[in-house]
Amino acid sequence: MNSERGEKSLDVLIRGMNPVLRGGTYVFCEIPHGTSPPVAAIAMFSEEEGVTIVLERTDAEAHRLDPMYPSAWITLTVHSDLAAVGFLAVISRALAAAGISCNVFSAIHHDHLFVPADQGERTVEILRALQLSPFPSKAIQ
Repeated sequence: MNSERGEKSLDVLIRGMNPVLRGGTYVFCEIPHGTSPPVAAIAMFSEEEGVTIVLERTDAEAHRLDPMYPSAWITLTVHSDLAAVGFLAVISRALAAAGISCNVFSAIHHDHLFVPADQGERTVEILRALQLSPFPSKAIQ
Protein backbone atom coordinates (compact mmCIF):
# COMPACT_ATOMS: atom_id res chain seq x y z
CA MET A 1 0.00 0.00 0.00
CA ASN A 2 1.32 3.41 -0.94
CA SER A 3 1.02 5.80 2.00
CA GLU A 4 2.45 8.78 0.10
CA ARG A 5 0.10 11.76 0.29
CA GLY A 6 -0.65 13.96 -2.65
CA GLU A 7 -0.10 17.68 -3.02
CA LYS A 8 -2.43 20.15 -1.25
CA SER A 9 -0.88 23.51 -2.18
CA LEU A 10 -3.15 25.15 -4.74
CA ASP A 11 -0.36 26.96 -6.57
CA VAL A 12 1.80 23.80 -6.72
CA LEU A 13 -1.16 21.80 -8.02
CA ILE A 14 -1.95 24.31 -10.75
CA ARG A 15 1.66 24.78 -11.80
CA GLY A 16 2.25 21.02 -11.89
CA MET A 17 -1.04 19.76 -13.31
CA ASN A 18 0.50 18.94 -16.71
CA PRO A 19 -2.71 17.87 -18.50
CA VAL A 20 -2.45 14.86 -20.80
CA LEU A 21 -5.09 14.30 -23.48
CA ARG A 22 -5.67 10.58 -23.92
CA GLY A 23 -6.62 9.20 -27.30
CA GLY A 24 -10.10 7.97 -28.12
CA THR A 25 -13.63 9.03 -27.35
CA TYR A 26 -15.12 8.03 -24.02
CA VAL A 27 -18.80 7.82 -23.13
CA PHE A 28 -20.94 7.58 -20.03
CA CYS A 29 -23.38 4.67 -19.92
CA GLU A 30 -25.85 3.34 -17.39
CA ILE A 31 -26.16 -0.29 -16.37
CA PRO A 32 -28.64 -1.74 -13.87
CA HIS A 33 -27.59 -2.60 -10.34
CA GLY A 34 -26.33 -6.18 -10.15
CA THR A 35 -25.00 -6.10 -13.71
CA SER A 36 -21.28 -6.66 -14.11
CA PRO A 37 -19.62 -3.78 -15.94
CA PRO A 38 -17.55 -4.56 -19.02
CA VAL A 39 -13.90 -5.18 -18.15
CA ALA A 40 -13.00 -2.19 -20.33
CA ALA A 41 -14.84 0.28 -18.06
CA ILE A 42 -12.40 2.88 -16.71
CA ALA A 43 -14.73 4.32 -14.06
CA MET A 44 -17.87 3.28 -12.23
CA PHE A 45 -20.16 5.04 -9.78
CA SER A 46 -23.22 3.51 -8.13
CA GLU A 47 -26.26 5.72 -7.58
CA GLU A 48 -29.72 4.86 -6.34
CA GLU A 49 -31.12 4.86 -9.91
CA GLY A 50 -28.41 2.76 -11.51
CA VAL A 51 -24.68 2.39 -12.11
CA THR A 52 -22.81 4.86 -14.30
CA ILE A 53 -19.78 3.54 -16.14
CA VAL A 54 -17.30 5.33 -18.37
CA LEU A 55 -15.64 3.50 -21.22
CA GLU A 56 -14.33 4.01 -24.71
CA ARG A 57 -17.12 4.50 -27.23
CA THR A 58 -16.11 1.43 -29.26
CA ASP A 59 -16.36 -0.74 -26.12
CA ALA A 60 -19.80 0.70 -25.32
CA GLU A 61 -20.96 -0.09 -28.86
CA ALA A 62 -19.54 -3.62 -28.63
CA HIS A 63 -21.59 -4.20 -25.47
CA ARG A 64 -24.69 -2.52 -26.97
CA LEU A 65 -24.80 0.16 -24.32
CA ASP A 66 -26.51 3.51 -24.85
CA PRO A 67 -23.65 6.06 -24.97
CA MET A 68 -24.08 9.53 -23.49
CA TYR A 69 -21.76 12.54 -23.42
CA PRO A 70 -19.03 11.65 -25.95
CA SER A 71 -15.89 12.88 -24.21
CA ALA A 72 -12.21 13.53 -24.44
CA TRP A 73 -10.35 12.19 -21.38
CA ILE A 74 -7.71 14.44 -19.85
CA THR A 75 -5.56 13.33 -16.92
CA LEU A 76 -4.02 15.95 -14.66
CA THR A 77 -0.73 14.23 -13.89
CA VAL A 78 0.07 16.06 -10.65
CA HIS A 79 -0.46 13.78 -7.62
CA SER A 80 -3.26 15.69 -5.94
CA ASP A 81 -4.41 14.98 -2.40
CA LEU A 82 -8.08 14.08 -2.20
CA ALA A 83 -8.41 16.74 0.53
CA ALA A 84 -6.89 19.53 -1.58
CA VAL A 85 -9.06 22.65 -1.58
CA GLY A 86 -9.81 24.78 -4.63
CA PHE A 87 -7.91 22.93 -7.35
CA LEU A 88 -10.94 21.73 -9.25
CA ALA A 89 -12.72 25.02 -8.58
CA VAL A 90 -9.97 26.92 -10.43
CA ILE A 91 -10.14 24.44 -13.32
CA SER A 92 -13.94 24.51 -13.44
CA ARG A 93 -13.99 28.28 -13.45
CA ALA A 94 -11.47 28.50 -16.32
CA LEU A 95 -13.40 25.96 -18.39
CA ALA A 96 -16.76 27.54 -17.59
CA ALA A 97 -15.42 30.91 -18.76
CA ALA A 98 -14.56 29.21 -22.07
CA GLY A 99 -18.00 27.56 -22.31
CA ILE A 100 -16.65 24.03 -21.83
CA SER A 101 -18.59 21.54 -19.72
CA CYS A 102 -16.53 19.20 -17.58
CA ASN A 103 -17.17 16.03 -15.62
CA VAL A 104 -14.49 15.16 -13.10
CA PHE A 105 -13.41 11.88 -11.57
CA SER A 106 -10.95 12.24 -8.71
CA ALA A 107 -8.95 9.12 -8.01
CA ILE A 108 -6.30 8.52 -5.35
CA HIS A 109 -3.41 9.80 -7.45
CA HIS A 110 -4.85 12.05 -10.15
CA ASP A 111 -7.89 13.99 -11.28
CA HIS A 112 -9.45 13.05 -14.62
CA LEU A 113 -11.51 15.44 -16.71
CA PHE A 114 -14.11 14.42 -19.27
CA VAL A 115 -14.96 17.26 -21.63
CA PRO A 116 -16.91 17.29 -24.91
CA ALA A 117 -15.00 15.14 -27.42
CA ASP A 118 -14.42 18.05 -29.79
CA GLN A 119 -13.05 20.27 -26.98
CA GLY A 120 -10.16 18.09 -25.75
CA GLU A 121 -7.32 19.97 -27.40
CA ARG A 122 -8.82 23.37 -26.56
CA THR A 123 -9.21 22.30 -22.93
CA VAL A 124 -5.55 21.28 -22.72
CA GLU A 125 -4.56 24.66 -24.17
CA ILE A 126 -6.65 26.48 -21.56
CA LEU A 127 -5.18 24.41 -18.73
CA ARG A 128 -1.62 24.94 -19.93
CA ALA A 129 -2.23 28.70 -20.11
CA LEU A 130 -3.59 28.55 -16.55
CA GLN A 131 -0.43 26.71 -15.45
CA LEU A 132 1.70 29.54 -16.82
CA SER A 133 -0.42 32.40 -15.47
CA PRO A 134 1.34 34.65 -12.92
CA PHE A 135 -1.15 34.12 -10.06
CA PRO A 136 -3.17 30.98 -10.84
CA SER A 137 -4.76 30.58 -7.39
CA LYS A 138 -6.22 34.10 -7.70
CA ALA A 139 -8.54 32.67 -10.39
CA ILE A 140 -11.05 31.62 -7.71
CA GLN A 141 -11.23 34.96 -5.90
